[in-house]
Formats: sequence, structure tokens, C-alpha cells
Amino acid sequence: MRFLTVLFLSVLLTSCAKRGFITGGSKDTIPPIIKLTIPKNFTTKFNANEIILSFDEYVKLKDVNKQLIISPPMAKQPDISPLIATKQIKIKLKEDLLPNTTYSFNFGQSIQDNNENNVLQQFKYIISTGEYIDSLSLKGVIKDAYSKKVDNFVSIMLYEKDEKYSDSIVYKEKPRYITNTLDSAKTFVLNNLKAGKYMLVALKDVNNNFKFDSKIDKIGFYNQTITIPDSSVYQLELFKEEQPLTTNRPFQSANNKITIGYNGKLQKPTIELKTNSETLPITVTQLHKKDSLQVWFKPQTLDSLQLKFKQHNYSKDYTVMLKSQKTDTLTITPSNNTVLHFRETFSVLSSTPLVKIDESKIQFTNKDSVAVNFKTIYNKETQQIDFDFTKEPLEKYKIILNKGAFTDMFDTVNDSVTYNFNTKNASDYGNLKLNLTGVRAFPIIIELTDSKGNVKAAAYSTKETTIDFNLLEPLLYIVRIIYDDNKNGVWDTGNYLNRKQTEEVFYNSIDIDVRTNWDVNQTINLGY
Repeated sequence: MRFLTVLFLSVLLTSCAKRGFITGGSKDTIPPIIKLTIPKNFTTKFNANEIILSFDEYVKLKDVNKQLIISPPMAKQPDISPLIATKQIKIKLKEDLLPNTTYSFNFGQSIQDNNENNVLQQFKYIISTGEYIDSLSLKGVIKDAYSKKVDNFVSIMLYEKDEKYSDSIVYKEKPRYITNTLDSAKTFVLNNLKAGKYMLVALKDVNNNFKFDSKIDKIGFYNQTITIPDSSVYQLELFKEEQPLTTNRPFQSANNKITIGYNGKLQKPTIELKTNSETLPITVTQLHKKDSLQVWFKPQTLDSLQLKFKQHNYSKDYTVMLKSQKTDTLTITPSNNTVLHFRETFSVLSSTPLVKIDESKIQFTNKDSVAVNFKTIYNKETQQIDFDFTKEPLEKYKIILNKGAFTDMFDTVNDSVTYNFNTKNASDYGNLKLNLTGVRAFPIIIELTDSKGNVKAAAYSTKETTIDFNLLEPLLYIVRIIYDDNKNGVWDTGNYLNRKQTEEVFYNSIDIDVRTNWDVNQTINLGY
């Protein structure tokens, strides 16, 4: 009997010592389900001021102010509550709805379950204040007019072309219908439309106010009136308008320099700097990588100076207060690294405007201490000095700027400085030959960019369809081709009020891999 008792206790203790695991089953991947809507979805003759959405589980709203698209847009956004986890969402309308109009509430990806964040994708609640639900639609594609990358959260709008319509409506009024690409889609569908004539516009609406602000917003538009129903697929290209020139209030940034910022395009403006009795001699340069000009002058023992800025019909007069500050002095900075690639130019930047370059005080030698033939090219606007010479492969170069090689407008000369740099072998680079077909017009600008859009090489063609890019750094290149319609050598943007589209930009669908010691021969058909 004692043996049986001991055996029983041993088994019992062993069983208690074993660890057990509770499993929660498979992960929930099912999005919330709508159980009830009050009024019912697709209700006609709608006259309520509150909408209730009931779900089968607790849900939460994420970025609802950004994700929820109401079409037509309302002057006052409805109140949506609660914003905590709930099984019931209430939408309180704060204005009377338009008569005989179909409204669509597209929640995008804002409704998620509370536990696993499963999204109820693109749920739409649709009602009509009239006798029926409008059922027509319009489809299209969004792209950027210049960049390969397309913005997200682009609004696509339809404005009704009735007796009240004018082109300026995009600045003043909300559209009749609206949808949004949200954070991923580049295509769009405007649903629940009424038959009629419309203007189609796309807007990267920074302020999210459904109105075009040309200072900050991108816009794309279709030039012709659209008549719905229409089964066409429309393409809208977003662009940022060039702004009219404006200047910011200038300020003294050094004892011998005034800085004036600007917005818009500079076209050789004239700047005058005056005391009460005379006009001062000045030099105007561009602040490096900034939309600002530097106005250089000999230091003055005055309280203020008068600055006049003029470009075409734009003119501004300023008073610039002066105080004792540090004087900018001449320093020289190289703009290149120690490796100079074959498609690059060795250059240096001067901190103050130069008036003289004495090449006899510049020593330029190779690794064998043999003198290298060169000439300097000075850009007065950017204060950059380029060294033009024939580069040799696997060569080491030394440039010594002896004291007095450069003299600036303040009669200051540079201190002696030495720069060393080298080149690589030609086999460290690749060559690319582009064969273009289907070119609709000349001239064209051909650009090779990296993945960030930085231009690594460029060419201009007035008739040639075979373009050689030799000695390229090994890289995956994006090919961008611009139709230079006005022959000014740069891409030109559009203008909404002038109904002017941008110059056309073509991107090759496949990036081109250029490797070391490779010759790549690539045919590109611009005729799509």
C-alpha cells in the first residue's frame, strides 16, 4: 500500500513539474467588417445630419483628416468621433448638402482594427440628396512633368463648366468633384459623377484647402473641356509654376557685403548702391547654392546705404542699415575631391570677387614635375575659377597658387596654397552610345542622371540621333530627354492661366548599367 502511495505521489509531482504553453491561434488578418450604416449606404433623398458606421469589432481611425476624401468637398469638414477605439463611428455634418447631388465619403486606409491594424481598404459611403445615385466615372494617370518620381497625395478635381465658370476658379472655389491618389497610387478614378462639361485639374495641394496657390502647389491640367460620360484615360502632368520675381529685404552680412534674397527668375538685374551723395562701385555675385545675391562694396563709415534693385518692370528701393562687422577676406577653396574624373573640371572658389589672375604665379605640374599647359577661366557671377587642361590617365597633378596669383576687388592677394589630385585609368570608366529613334522634333537635351536625379552627363542635339557619352563613372544611369521647344537650352515649366503646358520630358523605361571597361550600345525609341 505504501509503495502504491509513493508511486502515485511521484507521478503527480512529475506531472506538475511539466511546463505548459497556451497558444493564441493564428494571427488575425481579416479587416473590420461593416455591420450597419445609418442611413444605409447608397441612400437616396438623404436629409440626415449624422451618419453612423457600426463594425463587428473595435476599430480605430488613423490619419482620417488626410485619408478621408469627401466629394464634392464641403466648406466645413464634418466632425468624426470618437477617435479612440470603438465599434461605432459617428460623422456629424456641419452644413446643408447641395440638392440633387451624389456625395462620396472615401475613407482610404484610415479604418483599422484595434488589435492587428488590419485595414478596411478604400471603404466608401455613398448617398444622394436627389432621386438617384450618379454613376458615371472618369479615369486617368498622374505623372510629374519633369521628375521621374511622382508626388503622393495628389488631388484630382473636376470643375463644372457652367455660366459661373472662369479659369480663375481654381484659385477661389472648391471643385465639384474630387478624389486623391493618397500615398501610393499614380492612377485615379473619379466616381459617382453627373453628366456634363468639366475642367480636369490635378493639384499637389500643400495647404489641403482645395485651392491653387502657385507659390507652393504643383498643378496639372487638361487643356480641353471634358464631356462626361467619357471612356478616355487622361494623363495629367504636375509642374511648379515659375514665380514672378520678388526680392527680400537686403541686409548687411559682412563689413563689405550686403546680401539680398530673391524668388523667381533672375534676368540680369541692375543694382545700384548709393550714399546720400554718390553711387558706389560694386560687384554683384551669386551666393553659392542659394537664391541670394551678394553686393560687394568698399567698407563705409556710414549709418546706412540706399540700394535699388531693378529688373524689367520690377523695381524696389531699400535702405540698408550698417554696423561694424567682420570684413570678408580672400580665401581659396577647391570644389573637387582628390580624384578628378575625366568628365570633371578642376576648379576653385574665391570667397571674394577677383579682379586679376596672374597665371605666371601658378605652378601646374604632373608627377614627373613637368609643367602642364593650362589656362584659367573665371566666372564673375559664381566666383569660380576653372583650370582648363588636357587630362592624362593615371596621372598625379600638383597646383601651387603662389602668393599674388589672385587679387580681389579690395586689393587683397591670396596666401600660397597647394592642391594635389590624380586621375584614374580610362579602363576604370565605361562608354555609352545612345541611338535615338522616334524623335518628334529638334533640338533635344539628353541627360544622364543618378537615382537621386543629379545630372551626371548631358548633351545637346540639333539633329544627331547617335549620342556618345564616353568615360562615364560606373553607375546605373537614368536617361532623360527634353524637347527644347524654345531652343534656350533648359527645360521650361508651364503656366496655368496662360494654358501653357511644360516642355515634354521623356524617360527611358529601363535604367542603363554602365560598368568599368564596358562599351554599352543602347537604342531608345522615343515614339513609345
